[in-house]
Amino acid sequence: MYKVDLPGDESVLKVIERRRAAEAERKSRIFNSRARVIGLDLPVLHKQLEEKRERLEMEKQRDMAHDLLRLSLDEMAMQQQKEQEEFRGKLSRELIQYRAIHQRAEDSLDADINYGQQGAQDVNISLADSALGPASMQVFQGEGINENERKRAQMEITERNLRIQKMEREKQEREQKNRELLTNRELVENDLRGVQLDALEEECKRSARTALSRFHQAQAEERMEQERQEKLKREGEKLAEVQYMVTSDLLTERPEAAKRQAACSAGSPRVLTDRWKGMTPQQLNDIHKHRERQCFEKERWREMERQKELTWDCHLMEQARDQEREEKRERELERERRAQLDKYNQQLAREQQAHQHYLDKQLYTNRPTVQYFSQFSRSSR
Repeated sequence: MYKVDLPGDESVLKVIERRRAAEAERKSRIFNSRARVIGLDLPVLHKQLEEKRERLEMEKQRDMAHDLLRLSLDEMAMQQQKEQEEFRGKLSRELIQYRAIHQRAEDSLDADINYGQQGAQDVNISLADSALGPASMQVFQGEGINENERKRAQMEITERNLRIQKMEREKQEREQKNRELLTNRELVENDLRGVQLDALEEECKRSARTALSRFHQAQAEERMEQERQEKLKREGEKLAEVQYMVTSDLLTERPEAAKRQAACSAGSPRVLTDRWKGMTPQQLNDIHKHRERQCFEKERWREMERQKELTWDCHLMEQARDQEREEKRERELERERRAQLDKYNQQLAREQQAHQHYLDKQLYTNRPTVQYFSQFSRSSR
């Protein structure tokens, strides 16, 4: 057998070419870093938007078709109902016409008995009753007696019943009108009562405002009178003070004023500054003793304050020393905790180094090369 190069099938070649083009387009879309990082597939999004628009348009068209179908069905139902009504009317007219033509009262079997009741014309019987047999008699004995009186009595009863009904209806209408009049009158009375109450309330408010204004005016007048009385009182006091100052011993310098010292009590003698000639030796000694006593008391109080301050300073110094010792002890404890933490961290670091040495030297000994990484991202599948 000889090998012969036969031409391939064109459809298979077209399918292969189409798959290659789709694969190339897929690679360009998947391996695009910008689209991959941002995470947007614009063609797919546009396609989804188009599909959504088509779906909305189809729903809109379907709703419009449903509306048109509903309108057409409504029109058909109305037309059918109209036709049925026309058919019923036609049947009624035909029935009335049939009854008027073929079922007349004068054509019935008992027309001769009730002929006068049907409103027909009088019928003259040509034969006498004596010539007719029992089967041919039209009116029997006892029938039709006092028929007119009975009809008249029935008409009177009917008229009386109608009159009574009319009177009852008029009575009901009058009662209804009376009730409406009473209701309207009550509403008017309520409105008038409300207007009167509003007027009374407004009058009360006006009276209250008037009384309040009068009360305020009276208070203002009373306050003005009090101010006037106080002003007169102050002016009188000022005048009395001026008169006292003018007539006092300070300005007159009367010699009789020196005699008042003897008249004063021994416990509280009055000192006249204009006549005073100085203090006595006894008074001066008392003043000096009192001043020395005050100086001694003040010095003793200063000494007590100084002792208190020294005691307080000692107490503060003791507290400061205690606080300093406490802070020193806390610093020692913190230094010990830090030393322990450093030892623990060093132990963790040694363990991590040992674990990393185990991973690097014993576990992961087969390092991947460039050829291992280059085999990825070559296809879109």
